[in-house]
Amino acid sequence: MKLRHKLILLALVPLGLAMLAIAMTVRQQATTLSQQQYQALEQTYLASKEAELSHYVQLARTAIEPLYAERKNIPDAQSRALAMLARMDFGQDGYFFVYDMQGQSLMHPRQPDLIGRNLWNLRDPTGAPTIQQLSEKAFNGGGAVRYLWEKPSLNRHVAKLGYVVPLTDWNWMLGSGIYLDDVDAALQRHDQQAKRHIEDTLILIALITLVCLLAVVGCGLVLNISEHKTSDAKLRRLAQQVVLSQETERARISRELHDGISQWLVSVKLLLESSIARLGTSTGPVPETLARAHGRLNGALGEIRRISHGLRPTMLDDLGLPAALSELAREAGEMTGIDVLMQVSGNPVDLNDMAKTVLFRIAQEALTNIERHAAAQQIQLELGFTRSGVQLRVTDDGVGFDPAQVHQDPHRGLGLRNMRERLDSVGGQLEITSMHGDTRISAWIPMQHAIATDDDRDELLASIHARSAEPA
Repeated sequence: MKLRHKLILLALVPLGLAMLAIAMTVRQQATTLSQQQYQALEQTYLASKEAELSHYVQLARTAIEPLYAERKNIPDAQSRALAMLARMDFGQDGYFFVYDMQGQSLMHPRQPDLIGRNLWNLRDPTGAPTIQQLSEKAFNGGGAVRYLWEKPSLNRHVAKLGYVVPLTDWNWMLGSGIYLDDVDAALQRHDQQAKRHIEDTLILIALITLVCLLAVVGCGLVLNISEHKTSDAKLRRLAQQVVLSQETERARISRELHDGISQWLVSVKLLLESSIARLGTSTGPVPETLARAHGRLNGALGEIRRISHGLRPTMLDDLGLPAALSELAREAGEMTGIDVLMQVSGNPVDLNDMAKTVLFRIAQEALTNIERHAAAQQIQLELGFTRSGVQLRVTDDGVGFDPAQVHQDPHRGLGLRNMRERLDSVGGQLEITSMHGDTRISAWIPMQHAIATDDDRDELLASIHARSAEPA
């Protein structure tokens, strides 16, 4: 893993863990707060219902108070009190009930089948003795009791809050109750709403975390791309400097050969020719060894001129790229015996020194590769000028090769890699297609990287004038 990837990961992991810890803390705190609110709301509801029931029961007792205070005909007063209480209700499931302290039902308007039955041992679905709890509460002065009781409108047991007060003189307990299913429903709605709020909060935290992670990744990618662009620019400048250094060194060696060794050999040749001329006139025929030395000296001069021209052809600087390529094609045809054709299309323009050198070296490398490996019979060089750029295409009818295989083989394709590196240094592109009988190498340089500036033209004129002043 690269260092920049490790740094991004080092930023993402703590951020993710921190947001996860925040989410867990928020969830825990929100759940605790919801439970506390649930309990507080439940207590408030129950207190409110208890107060309401106490008020109802006190009203019922106040209603029968004249009968309860009667001391002469108590059974008749009790009968009229039960009838009055049976007629009193509040809502569909709000009613009053009366039991004696031994658990016998004396009045129940919603469940008349219970009247006259002793329910002392009645237990609810949880096993709690309902009537005993009510009786105990009434015996202790009255109050509220929670229990399960069958709701007439639903025909099933639901939670109920009952409130009873004692009628001590009659050995009764008077009570009423409110079913708590609506309270439970309200509490459940509150609980569900709290859970939804917690889930929404967690989703919001997750979205914020995702945005933060994407921001970190995005910044990393932007930084990575910026570094890549900077690195590519530095590599391109380095490649340009390498190419310029190579061409500068080639030009220096070419000048050294032309101005140094070549001039010395020319002087030796002149002296040798003068000696041969004197010997020929004074002593007869020139010795064979001397004539052979003269011939080899001429060959050495020609080889030095060829090497000097190959290192840095003066025609490339003096007459431009089309003329230099034409001369290169002619020399390649003479040396290899292959038919080399040269074609120029478009309107030629002045190219800068770097573009000319790159295209000329690519043509040199392509011709060398064709000579060594292609077994071609015909080669065509095409130089095209357009508004968008300059293109050099080298085509041969040789045996061809596999560009992908050559590119992956570390021991082959050095020349092709050199071509790509040279083009990369000037922002160009190299395209290679090859099959048996048709291999094409196309080099393209954008016009903004290929056109010569005024400084390039001044430097070229100064170089031409300097060479014209050199001795032959």
